[in-house]
Amino acid sequence: MAKKDRRPSQTAKPQKKVKSPAEITADKLRYHRELDSRWAIVRENRVEYFRGKDFADLLRKHPELAAPLISPEDAAGLRRPVEEAVFHRLVEAQLVVRCDRVVKTLRPGRKKLSKWPARLDFHQDQAFTVDDGFYAWMYERQQPVWQTILSFMLPVFTVACCLFPVFPHWCKLTVLYFLLGLIALIFLLLFVRVAIFGVIWLALGKRVWFFPSILAEEGSLAELFRFWPDKDDKPPAKITTRLAVAVMLAFTFWLMVTYAPDQEQRAKYQKKVSNIIDDVLQWKPQMLTGKTTPAAPANATSANQTSANATADNSTSSDATAETVEAKASSSGGSDASGGSSTNTESKDVFEEQLSGGTQKKTGMEAGA
Repeated sequence: MAKKDRRPSQTAKPQKKVKSPAEITADKLRYHRELDSRWAIVRENRVEYFRGKDFADLLRKHPELAAPLISPEDAAGLRRPVEEAVFHRLVEAQLVVRCDRVVKTLRPGRKKLSKWPARLDFHQDQAFTVDDGFYAWMYERQQPVWQTILSFMLPVFTVACCLFPVFPHWCKLTVLYFLLGLIALIFLLLFVRVAIFGVIWLALGKRVWFFPSILAEEGSLAELFRFWPDKDDKPPAKITTRLAVAVMLAFTFWLMVTYAPDQEQRAKYQKKVSNIIDDVLQWKPQMLTGKTTPAAPANATSANQTSANATADNSTSSDATAETVEAKASSSGGSDASGGSSTNTESKDVFEEQLSGGTQKKTGMEAGA
């Protein structure tokens, strides 16, 4: 009887997919910063494409990019250009396809066709051509990890923006100051960048842009924050042009200084902005119920003010009554002593009655308030 093999069965481990030389070359070319590319629609599909002349210029400048596909020894024995041979290898691997523009007629008001058309279609002839040739990548671009993280964080950020009014006050202040600081930093960077460009251009006529790709629509993070400027191969600007621009800038600066708002207007604008910011920071969910702040303090203030006015009126009327009594007493000063004495006594009684009546009126008004 044959013995059974009791050794544990070894399961085949999944092997990592190894890229072919064509795929390695395609990745090097596609992700190279000197190969300009755009997006277009090809039969209802959005694809990334490049131009034939940019592809040829890149391989002529950097022939080492084609090394995984065509070695330097093989390139020396080719009967056709290297860029054409690389293209045909990529077409055979179904990584690239040649396309043609859909709209081939000039639009009204245009003198030439667009360099980067928005709609393409597959070309019948898949030969490589430099002039007016467009080529689309037929595989998906690899998505970096940070893009995946951002795609998950975007909905969270959107919900947080919608819930900003119900945040605590300290959280609102933190977000407000952070965003204000970020905006100030961006504008400061752009201002310094333009100032350096303007000084160098007015003095030497050279075009020097630090952070040259900071305003680019597409590009990697390393490309966006690249500090050193590109080389300026264009001839310097004429001195007459620079002088004219300098005069215009000086005149604009003079207008801004002369007709700038005065201190009172600036204070008014600043108050408006402060009120808007305060409304945002002090908003609470209780305001959605339609409840307003109790008006008791305002009523109490008005009642106190009414009683104070009534007291002032009573004091004024009392002073006026006293002055009238004194005037009558002084007018009757020529009579005899007994008559003067009785008159003074009667005047005193009248004054006391009027004063007591004014006090009672004041007490009644305070009780009514």
